[in-house]
Amino acid sequence: MTSHTTPGRPPAPAGAARRRLIRELLLVAGLFAVYKAGRLLSTGRTEEAHHNAARVWDAERALHLPGEGAVQRLLLHSDAAVHAANTYYAAVHFPATVLFLVWLYLRRPGHYLWTRRVLAVLTGAALALHLSFPLAPPRMLEAAHLVDTGQVYGPTVYRAAPAADTMANQFAAMPSLHFGWALMLALGMIAATRSRWRALWLLHPLATLLVVVGTANHYWVDAIVATLLLGAALLVVPRPRARADAPAGAVRALPRPRPKPGPASAGAASAASAGVPSAGAAGEPGHAGAVPVPAGGER
Repeated sequence: MTSHTTPGRPPAPAGAARRRLIRELLLVAGLFAVYKAGRLLSTGRTEEAHHNAARVWDAERALHLPGEGAVQRLLLHSDAAVHAANTYYAAVHFPATVLFLVWLYLRRPGHYLWTRRVLAVLTGAALALHLSFPLAPPRMLEAAHLVDTGQVYGPTVYRAAPAADTMANQFAAMPSLHFGWALMLALGMIAATRSRWRALWLLHPLATLLVVVGTANHYWVDAIVATLLLGAALLVVPRPRARADAPAGAVRALPRPRPKPGPASAGAASAASAGVPSAGAAGEPGHAGAVPVPAGGER
């Protein structure tokens, strides 16, 4: 058969996997770009953001929540601790989420789809709240008397003047996606793995919570709202099926039990154990219906 008459073949698995990966990368990158662009729409609402900050601060005190300054004072006892907290805030949040999604995509595709959808719903809801309720972080609130640890000790991801920061919206404190994404990372790893130590993944959102509060980038309420939005997203997005991520070759059903031997088969088994050939065994000499085979294997 010549190349002109070769019938069409289905696409190779490697090509399909490559296209699926490219599609996922474009989708995730597009969603993140829309989110970043949307956040910048509220950068000029400085007065409203500070007014909302004062309202949130008063509400936290009315609810008797612990002051954010209590966590920051613990960090300020050590330059190394505050520098580590700033580094965690600046360098762990996004790379950890990316590595988490990549691992799920490669090892737990069913859980990857579930997680990606949950994060998309959470991030979309957060964007809507950023636009409707601009909020200055506690490091900008004079009543909080907190230190901007990023500017004083470094490293920082923000400019000193919010108006000059064209890459980030510093008035998008509520909800804290640092905490929301970290909590989803922990829940996703707990759901996708079977290790007896998988609950330790919760240390990541706990550390993130202490970092975002201690560096005065978020209020306690920001993390509470992020938790509520994540809970709503988990209710909306269906969980992956139990067998969605079963590895190749996994046993999907238990074998059926063999039927108990009847009287005839029991007699045959007894005769075989006594060295007596069973009747009707075709192909064996001396039995009814047997076909004798000459020496040498020729009929």
